[in-house]
Amino acid sequence: MITFDHPYEKLNGGTWVKGNLHTHTTNSDDGRMEPQEVIDKYALLGYRFLMISDHDYLTSQEELNRYDSRGMLLIPGNEISRNGPHLLHVNARSSVVATENRQEVIDRIISDGGFAIVNHPNLYKDFNYCPQQSIDTWQGFSGIEIFNGTSHSLSGSAYATDRWDMVLAERKKIWGFAVDDSHDEPEIGRGWVVANVQDLSVEAIVQSLKKGRFYSSTGVIIKNIEVGSDYIRIETKNAKKIVAVVDYNFRIKEVAGKTIRLDFDGTLPDTERFKATCHRDGKARYIRFECWGKPEQFAWTQPFFVRK
Repeated sequence: MITFDHPYEKLNGGTWVKGNLHTHTTNSDDGRMEPQEVIDKYALLGYRFLMISDHDYLTSQEELNRYDSRGMLLIPGNEISRNGPHLLHVNARSSVVATENRQEVIDRIISDGGFAIVNHPNLYKDFNYCPQQSIDTWQGFSGIEIFNGTSHSLSGSAYATDRWDMVLAERKKIWGFAVDDSHDEPEIGRGWVVANVQDLSVEAIVQSLKKGRFYSSTGVIIKNIEVGSDYIRIETKNAKKIVAVVDYNFRIKEVAGKTIRLDFDGTLPDTERFKATCHRDGKARYIRFECWGKPEQFAWTQPFFVRK
């Protein structure tokens, strides 16, 4: 029997809430909209939480209290941009000095009570805005952006599931986040996260995101994630195909339609092709699901790690 370490236990009774953690205002040199205007735009789209993450500018809880939240929960934070690869500082209480030592920056974010996300790793012409070696060696950060909406308007790739899979295959537990990174109105609403929470509060949302109790999306809605003793079942509202992948994006099943059920018998997987291209011992470290909808619409679950 295969057992999993995963973030989706006891979802019954929780509420799924949509939010974005990466957006910019005129407090960034490259932002085009005032903070209140940004808040208004996201509220009109039905978002329940939002973090304004201006470059090296902390939008504190005190500052957020001066705006009309339009019914959303506003999370303090910023994007640490100077002196190295960019990092989101989520739930920031104070500014963190942006030194070249990014491990030191991550440690300070954690000490501040927040968590860190690696930004747009495949941005720009070399598809290497954040080197894989850094992602492999840094410790303590919570995740990476597997989709960054503003990258559609730049060179490089908006997608980074390739980087994610390389880390996950080494049994490093990090979560995959979809974000807008919006700087102007056309970039709002491209990518988001949907967190499962027991109560509507900033603390509850932050804790769910840190624990991986969310999925990421660019348009596909996941209705239910069910994990049994020998199966995983993913049900969506609007997927046209669902793909189950294990280490290094090795596909083990594809199903046309809105729902997939994966039943387990023995190891996962144990084929000569997997041994030749992934792990010679034939043992997968994790499984995750990609839900494909209309063009450019996806949803990504967080990984289910195979217990040793």
